[in-house]
Parts: sequence; structure tokens; C-alpha cells
Amino acid sequence: MRTHAVSVLAGDGIGPEVMPEALAVLDDAVAPHGIRFEWHEQPWGSEYYRRHGRMMPTDAIETMAATDAVFLGAVGHPSVSDVETLWGMLIPIRREFDQYVNLRPVRSFAGISSSLAGDPEIDLVIVRENVEGEYSEVGGRAYRGTPHEAAYQQALFTRFGVQRIARYAVDRARERSGRLVSATKSNGIIHTMPFWDEIVAEVVARDGAELELESVLIDALAARMVRAPRSLDVIVASNLFGDILSDLAAGAVGSIGIAPSANLNPERAFPSMFEPVHGSAPDIAGRGIANPIGQIWAGAMMLDHLGYPQIAAQVEAAFTAVIGAGVVTPDLGGSASTAEVGAAVRAALA
Repeated sequence: MRTHAVSVLAGDGIGPEVMPEALAVLDDAVAPHGIRFEWHEQPWGSEYYRRHGRMMPTDAIETMAATDAVFLGAVGHPSVSDVETLWGMLIPIRREFDQYVNLRPVRSFAGISSSLAGDPEIDLVIVRENVEGEYSEVGGRAYRGTPHEAAYQQALFTRFGVQRIARYAVDRARERSGRLVSATKSNGIIHTMPFWDEIVAEVVARDGAELELESVLIDALAARMVRAPRSLDVIVASNLFGDILSDLAAGAVGSIGIAPSANLNPERAFPSMFEPVHGSAPDIAGRGIANPIGQIWAGAMMLDHLGYPQIAAQVEAAFTAVIGAGVVTPDLGGSASTAEVGAAVRAALA
């Protein structure tokens, strides 16, 4: 029996609702293969913050480092500042564990109508740089409380950081269609974006000369995502651009509730973290109608990362069949509950 220890952070809002469904699906998926998960559930998040004044205990990173992966539900609550929830939990995990790749697959599903004209079939991957770029800690506020109050934020792009995310994107493009689009804004952001363009082009020329590389301005790329999504396959983008594009793409194919993501340390020097994109959705928390597919799909990505691509494919096939059969939550136009969708996925696996 092979055992994998996983840190489970259900977190806030709908996180504690969708997480149990995903854990049950994963347990069922691995059991026939002589594999088991040892779930290390941690009560960290906004409720922990209200009691202790911090999102996680001081030894949280060390605790998670002793496990094989981190499985996150959602973080955020109206009573706690987004600055506290993001910089107190998500960003420390991503940066302490050097999870520099944020991988976000986006695809359409039979039975779910997208918001795009012609309802095109979509299958693309966004490779987002995850630890530097526009989400830098460098900056500050000056002249607080005066008419001259000012704020500044310094984007931080390093050659090392851009090179490694570009190399990862090259590998993904080589596995797929051989087409790679790089998101930029070098016509308006005159230092960091030309730097990004130059390094991406250098990496592709050296490591992926057989690939087709396009450098596309972010505003034009957002329009293309809506107008011609089938022209896109693998997109590499900075932290901010990748964040926006992935939410746009997920919403366009039907619901952000089905979108997963993986925060990866490809070298496996540290645990990687897997989470749905949807956030804590406090407006529907406690109603039992949250879509668990994003959490389940993130679990499938975790299986793949842990070395079980065939089991991951079985999980994906199961929830794809459930969606195709119309067993979906209200965000996708259905009437099924969170628990009913989870049960249907487990039944499809069986």
C-alpha cells in the first residue's frame, strides 16, 4: 500500500463544502490501485484569523513541508481584508515553496453552453508566472492622510524567473500543438514587458526552435480569447496577466466553478499546491449548491503530479460524464446539490 500525506486546507466559504466531495472522490479513485491518502486537515483560514490574528500558525510552512502536497479549498471572507487572506496564506505558501508555475487548464464540456458566440469547443492551458512580476512586495504609501497621499507598486521581473516559466511553457507547448502565445504589453509598459519578450524569445529559440511563438498584446489577447479561443493552445503570461486571462477563459466556457489550478514546484524540492479557481463565494456559502467540480479537477491535477496520470484521467472522465449527463449545480443551469454532484462522480468512477 502506497501512502501519500497531503495537507488539506478547506479554508473559507464554500471551501468546507466542496472539499469533502473531492476527498471522497480521490479516496475512491486510488483505492483499487493499492494507494491511500493520509489527509492532514488544518483549520486555517479566516476563522483562524479572527481567533488568532493570523491566517496560519507560525510553523505552518514547516508542517506542510512534511507532506507530499497541499490541497486548498478557498480563502477569503467579507469580515477579513483581502490583503490579510492573500498575503497571510496563499502568497506565503506559493513563495516559501517556490511554486513558480500556476497551471490553469481550461476546456469546454458537452452539455454546458459557453457565453461565446457559436459556442466553440475550447481546450487551452495558461502557464502563469506565480511568484514575482506585478504581485511584488516592493512598494509603499507616502503622505498618508494628506491631499498629496501617494501609493507606488514596483513590478519585479528577474531573468531567472522569466527563463524558468518560459522553459516550462515550452515543454507544455511541445506536448500539445506546438503553438505558444506569450502575453505582453510592451507597447505601453516600456521596461518590464520588453524584458519579458526578449527572454521568452531567447528561451524558445534555444529550447523550442520547432515551436510557433506569438507575442500578443494583452488587450488584443483578451479580445481573441473571446472572439477566437480555438486559435489558442498554450499561453505563457506574467502573474497579473495570467490571473486575469485564466478567470476570463474559465467564465467564458460556462462557469468559474469548474476551473482548477496547480501551483507547482516542478523540481519537486517543495510540495506543490492544488486549488480550484472559484474562491470562497460567501454569497452561496452554507446553501449546499457550490460546484465541487473545480475542487475535484484540482484533485485530478494533484494525482497527475504525484505520478498517477492514468488515475487522474479516470477522475476527469468521471466528472466529464457527470456534466454531460446534466447532473450539475445551479451555476451551470442545473439543480443538483454539491453532495449530489460528488456522489454522481463517485458513481461514474465505480
